[in-house]
Amino acid sequence: MKSGVQTLRWRDGRLELIDQRRLPQRVEFVACDSAAAVTQAIRDMVVRGAPAIGCAAAYGIALEARRVKDAPPSEFAAAMTRAFDALAGSRPTAVNLFWALERMRAVLEKAKGSAPDEIAGRLIQEAHRILAEDVQANRAMGRHGEGLLRDGARVLTHCNAGALATAGHGTALGVIRSAVESGKRVSVIADETRPFLQGARLTAWELEQDRIPVTLITDSMSGHLMSRGEVDAVIVGADRVAANGDVANKIGTYMVAVLARRHGIPFYVAAPLSTIDLKLPDGAAIPIEERGAAEVRGFAGVEWAPGSVPARHPAFDVTPAALVTALITEKGVVHRPDREKIAALFRM
Repeated sequence: MKSGVQTLRWRDGRLELIDQRRLPQRVEFVACDSAAAVTQAIRDMVVRGAPAIGCAAAYGIALEARRVKDAPPSEFAAAMTRAFDALAGSRPTAVNLFWALERMRAVLEKAKGSAPDEIAGRLIQEAHRILAEDVQANRAMGRHGEGLLRDGARVLTHCNAGALATAGHGTALGVIRSAVESGKRVSVIADETRPFLQGARLTAWELEQDRIPVTLITDSMSGHLMSRGEVDAVIVGADRVAANGDVANKIGTYMVAVLARRHGIPFYVAAPLSTIDLKLPDGAAIPIEERGAAEVRGFAGVEWAPGSVPARHPAFDVTPAALVTALITEKGVVHRPDREKIAALFRM
């Protein structure tokens, strides 16, 4: 099953991003022609989801090189340094951002001494490769993970880990799509995912586009449904996985994992190797982005709390590896992930 959602697209020398702030009411694209524009789009959550952020950042570097390709070499180099710094500072938790920037930096270093327009061309090609590889990785995760779902499975998801969070197909939703492709009847329970409502606005919309049965619930309902035997599995994505298997994902994931363990329900995490950060020993070392309090007090111009009330908005939490039944990657499924098993993935 090929999703009709196109999160990122390259058109006429520009990067176009579906504006995820407008969904599901409107499908609009934001055009970016510089690193600054892509940086702003990432910060403002025009584009979100760790793999999609990584792809967008790669194109941001390519766009900047294209923008300044006629500048003298010294000015070209200075502009590229500013571009890398700006994009690296856009969001701190999603490691795919930094992984993609390192790939682009390696291309830039290798091309040193070449004409700026040639460098720009090489960077654009690398961005295209990163996007294509992400789709391939998602497809591979889907193939490996769909066997974990039985025919008739009712799967709970948190946040959005579908085509909108990637270059295509999706991580968690990619596993579900692949299960449907294989002929299984799978239905989805999408929790709304406060405070930015990615489950309600994005996951529900995306699954409706593909005619995959989906039921929306509030975040506080998941434990009730689990206690009544109405959830067979939980699948989520990830923004960063530490070397020991601890998982950083959208705030609220930890609570879902605890509830799943309490009720004996498998809790699966689907994430490509680019989301695994071997430099960080465990989840305590993962930087957690703290976003603005206004996103907790209201949404889309509607406020439901007094503006004077202090509010916290850690955008992610960390689920200990001990609560993860299996990690689904493009290299295969790792049951009960730990440091040794995760390290072995990178030797395959």
